[in-house]
Amino acid sequence: MPSTRRDRRGDGRSKRSKRSRRSRRPLVVVVVAVLLVVGGLGAWTVVNDGYLFGIRTPLAAPDYEGTGGEPVTVEVPQGANGAAIGAELAEKDVVASVGAFVHAYGANPDAAAIQPGTHTLKARMSAASAVELLAENKIDRAGFTVPEGYAISQIKQSLIDQGWPQAEVEATFQDIASLLPPEAGGEPEGWLFPSSYEVKPGQTPAAEVVTQMINETTRILEELKVPAKQRETVLIKASLIEREARLDKDRPIMAAAIENRLAADEWLGIDASLLYGLGRTSGGLTSAELADGSNPYNLSVRGNKGLPPTPIAAPSRESIEAVMNPADDPDVFYWCTVNLETGETKFANTQEEHDQNVAELHAWMEENPNWGG
Repeated sequence: MPSTRRDRRGDGRSKRSKRSRRSRRPLVVVVVAVLLVVGGLGAWTVVNDGYLFGIRTPLAAPDYEGTGGEPVTVEVPQGANGAAIGAELAEKDVVASVGAFVHAYGANPDAAAIQPGTHTLKARMSAASAVELLAENKIDRAGFTVPEGYAISQIKQSLIDQGWPQAEVEATFQDIASLLPPEAGGEPEGWLFPSSYEVKPGQTPAAEVVTQMINETTRILEELKVPAKQRETVLIKASLIEREARLDKDRPIMAAAIENRLAADEWLGIDASLLYGLGRTSGGLTSAELADGSNPYNLSVRGNKGLPPTPIAAPSRESIEAVMNPADDPDVFYWCTVNLETGETKFANTQEEHDQNVAELHAWMEENPNWGG
């Protein structure tokens, strides 16, 4: 009897041992399978960007944490993709790596709206924070502005005053004929369109700035369907209007007066043209200056009928449009700004009416002797 019990106990131990061995086999298979899966996913992160289901792994590109430190100015070029922007940011130590930025760029749906220009970010910020801040498009749009009515000499000096090297500016304007379209006849006056341009000294060469202004003038003329052969003439007329008109509503009427006087073979008598010929943009005129027919921009003498030889300033789009669409007024011949403060201008059909308007101007000037606007 005792031997039987031992046999049963022995049989029991034997059975338990067999079950244990059998239970280990599937564990080995499961462990191998897990290792295969993890190994496959690890390979996937290597092939891609080191992220597993959107979570960083040790294989991901280096990235900073937080929103950064001191401000850093970064220029985003036109048409730049995530990799190009990332390279610029990594070079300036805004982000830790291009790879981290590219991943954050692809993960943020607002990244596609990032605009070119000068952005202010921070040093050593996380890639996600960098993309988020760029997408706010708080762009430094400071650049170079050409006011309406500026002459070439003023534009040139403005470039120098705003930081472009004088030697570079001088060289650009000395060779400016090569930048102009054929219809300009080598004369740059009037061809540098007045507008704001996102350009900066040290980043944009002076020649490129001037080229942008010329291209904008050409674009406007093409958009308004001005024939190439008429463009120089249109710019001359528009420049006269630009320097004379204070209010937009007066531009088409001035354009009509110019056309009417030219058709009647009358001299234009526009003071702004004479001032340009004298190298000035404002001020009074002496009797000698008004009588000097050797100045081709003096449109007040009988020998200088017609238009001046070139534009006298950079005309606005509104002035160009006025030339292309003058007011339907075949009798208007004269204009006179009777209030220099408000810009009120009166038009006349006869010399007598014009003389009355000039008298009104003189009366205003007597009442405002200190006016310097």
